[in-house]
Order: sequence, then structure tokens, then C-alpha cells
Amino acid sequence: MTPSPTSSSSTPAGGPVEQAKADLAKRLGVDAAQVTVVSSEEVTWSDGSLGCPDPDMRYTQALVPGTRTILEVNGTQYSYHGGANRAPFLCEHPQSPTG
Repeated sequence: MTPSPTSSSSTPAGGPVEQAKADLAKRLGVDAAQVTVVSSEEVTWSDGSLGCPDPDMRYTQALVPGTRTILEVNGTQYSYHGGANRAPFLCEHPQSPTG
């Protein structure tokens, strides 16, 4: 059987968790194997900030489906948020999603 060709999708391979792990490993200069997944969940963000508002920005005021992934390296946790067709990104000052 011939293996199927690799997808040419614009989304990086591996889904949001693998994307977040790869980004954090690169940022910290560590091997991805050193990055532990604490939690990963689908959430609903309260607005277009995806739970990571910048005080100098305005955001759409609508519920946004997305993801929240918490990673850990050497005892420090990192929050990655995603949604609205945006790949996961590191959020320095995370807020909780809607209840």
C-alpha cells in the first residue's frame, strides 16, 4: 500500500497542542520532550482577545470558540490560547474563558 501524500493545509501539523509545544520549545531553546502538557481543552472566550487582552486594543464583543493549553517546563507553567482561526499563541497574562 502506498502512503498518502502529506496534506497541504495551511494549518501546521499536529493540532493546537503540538503547535503550542513546538512554539514553547523553540522559545525556551529546549527539546519538545521537555514540555509537559498540564491541560488542554476547548473553551469559549468572552471576546476577540481570546482571553489575552492588550489594554491598548479593542476587541470584538462576541463569544469565540477556541482552545486553552497549559504547558509546563522545569516547574513553570505557560498558557497558550487559540481560536477564531488563529493558531495557539503564548499568553503572558491569561484570563479565564466564559463559564
